[in-house]
Amino acid sequence: MAPQASTIFSLQAPKDISLNEIEAELNQIWQSYGITGEDGGLPAATRATTFTLVVYEPEETQYLLASLGFYNGPLDGILGPQMVAALRQVQTKYGLPDTGTATPETLAILREEFAKRQGNGAGGDNGSIDLPSLNAPSPRIADEIALRNPCRIIALFPIAGEDEGVKAQVSAYCPIQKQSSSTLICCEYITLSGTAAALERIGGLIPALLIGGLPKFLWWKATPVPNNNLFKRLAAVCNNVIVDSCRFNEPESDLLRLQELVESGVPLADLNWRRLSAWQELTAEAYDSPHRRAALREVDRVTIDYEKGNPAQALLFLGWLASRLEWQPVSYQKETGDYDITRIRFIAQDQRQVETELAGVPLADVGEIAGDLIALRLSSTNPKADSGTVICSETGGCMRMETHGGAQSAGLFQQVTSLSEQKAEALLSQQVQRWGRESLFEESLGVTASIFKLETN
Repeated sequence: MAPQASTIFSLQAPKDISLNEIEAELNQIWQSYGITGEDGGLPAATRATTFTLVVYEPEETQYLLASLGFYNGPLDGILGPQMVAALRQVQTKYGLPDTGTATPETLAILREEFAKRQGNGAGGDNGSIDLPSLNAPSPRIADEIALRNPCRIIALFPIAGEDEGVKAQVSAYCPIQKQSSSTLICCEYITLSGTAAALERIGGLIPALLIGGLPKFLWWKATPVPNNNLFKRLAAVCNNVIVDSCRFNEPESDLLRLQELVESGVPLADLNWRRLSAWQELTAEAYDSPHRRAALREVDRVTIDYEKGNPAQALLFLGWLASRLEWQPVSYQKETGDYDITRIRFIAQDQRQVETELAGVPLADVGEIAGDLIALRLSSTNPKADSGTVICSETGGCMRMETHGGAQSAGLFQQVTSLSEQKAEALLSQQVQRWGRESLFEESLGVTASIFKLETN
């Protein structure tokens, strides 16, 4: 049985205010409630005292769903149960495949219906649709975080339409846990919505809303553009910039942009990198015993299968492996078709050639995370080397490796179990426990970027 969502206690439902009233309104929420409750019967509440999380959410699906009346939850960019139900409602209504995800066909229908509403004047005098009221009693943008830490969340929500300035809302929500029901752990929410240009104009205001003396995180839910003024302004005042490369539309060029940011000194974290931890740990364990440690240096064949669509995980894993074994990339070749094949040749320190292949495998049942790893095989052309290892997931990767002879040539066969912690909101709650630069990620990203800089043969 799936765990039940936490009960949410609302100190303040979303309230429209002017930009210069934000701090005063948040203070008023706490003054009216009282730290120990209005009448002494309510539990004590802990105000945001741990960190500030700034979220830049450019993804339009939730906004379209809410504007068209299919969704009444928080505009947080998280594919939660309410959003899945809303997408399925749209798909049923318009005869689309019932996936519960924002497929291109579903998004096209939403955009078309949105345009019709504008044309019919449903949104007001200028045809724009007002930002929906965010008053649902559901968990908010970072419930996983709020369950553990009282924090302030500033959501920047760029919307389409005419530039009418920036609208502001404030609210405060407290997830109630049975094990700690005597104290409310509360998050303050500030939502700023407007066109991208309007949000950029008020970029100077946002640093003043960060809680002084506490860690500050920027979750940029898009491809970071180094020359974007709003991004540069926020990145300069935050302890960590958090991205999720599973969302990248053009993973290769977008990963190159990440490398540019690292080189410019931006402390960067990628949630997709966190998803590789189980694969990295099992790979390291496979060669942990003394007799296999030497065999690791004999590995010169690597195959990595991933869900077709986004090779970011596969590329980052290969970058990690190459950085640890000190391989230098020398050639890079791509083939597209039913399977997306990328072949990369490396030179090891002893001048051995290392051949690697990344295969984007089409799956009928695609998971929530684009480009998840399915399986990997490490082997050697030296028949005497005990270096064969296969690691695979439950999603068919084991069967594919067995079909291609991976199991017979592998000295070790291990399986990765799919974890719910792969979801962005759970990974984010872990990421905000640390900040600063991550040398292992940066080294792996550096190798990955050097691959892209090679000319395709």
